[in-house]
Amino acid sequence: MPGPSERDRPAPAGPLGTFTVRAPASSANLGPGFDSLGLSVPLYTTLRVTPQATTQVVPMGAELDGTPADESNYVYRAMELAARRAGLPLPPARIEIETDVPLARGLGSSAAALVAGIVAGNELLGRPLDDETVLDVAAREEGHPDNVAPALFGGIVVATLDKLGTHYVRLDPPAHLGVTVLIPDFELSTSKARAVLPKEYSRADAVHALSHAALLAAALSQGRLDLLRHAMQDYIHQIWRAPLVPGLSDILEEAWKHGALGAALSGAGPTVLCFHDTRQPTAPLHAYLHGVMARNGLEGRVMDFPIDTAGTLVEQA
Repeated sequence: MPGPSERDRPAPAGPLGTFTVRAPASSANLGPGFDSLGLSVPLYTTLRVTPQATTQVVPMGAELDGTPADESNYVYRAMELAARRAGLPLPPARIEIETDVPLARGLGSSAAALVAGIVAGNELLGRPLDDETVLDVAAREEGHPDNVAPALFGGIVVATLDKLGTHYVRLDPPAHLGVTVLIPDFELSTSKARAVLPKEYSRADAVHALSHAALLAAALSQGRLDLLRHAMQDYIHQIWRAPLVPGLSDILEEAWKHGALGAALSGAGPTVLCFHDTRQPTAPLHAYLHGVMARNGLEGRVMDFPIDTAGTLVEQA
């Protein structure tokens, strides 16, 4: 199943000049779809790549202050992953990096950087890897496909990673489905959020997770917005991570009363995602989310987005 990035960009012709790669943010899990379900959000990491005689890595903008300006940069290491999978040396280039994806907030900033880098490396090499291989490289580096698959393909993606490969189904967003995100002004590392998860789960919790993840995928595929609140219940990760995100438990239980179709911790957090019906005003939901932050002594942003459907794009300059 070719992704939009493969369909939309033409094959390289002649000597390669400057090109840009733009990869979107993503929100993973969506409640019960732990490590397997995610969607694409229109905040972007953008690379401008210019082939030249020597390699330069140039992080740009306040969001990337303090990130390495050399070949240890995560984006450049992602480009090298593409070269290794292709069995080719990576040509030197100037790589300018910008992002408006907030770091360590549960919006797939590392996945956007990883996918952008792999796609850029592949493009610099003349595109020896197809989109399915790009996805597999990214998923194996991340350890799970839930962020990298929507970052690459856009839309809503259900994906698995196993010994046989990375397998996915991409869904176009249902009509009238929008996203509201609460982005608190504090960081939460994925490693810290994973450390609080139990090593074992009961059969009841496993059945709950399987049944609700299946219902959520089915509801999204058929546009059953009425089922989202019920399908997005989760006992695998959200209840364990709730102490790390003040107000999360309240939002999961009460957001539907203020216009949300369903709510979930975005990735490892601390961002919280709510689905909304784009035909309805979101002001009551915004007011509720700001109130939750105020009650918990937090500051942050509440933003409405459509679901990005383009995924990662390459354009010749």
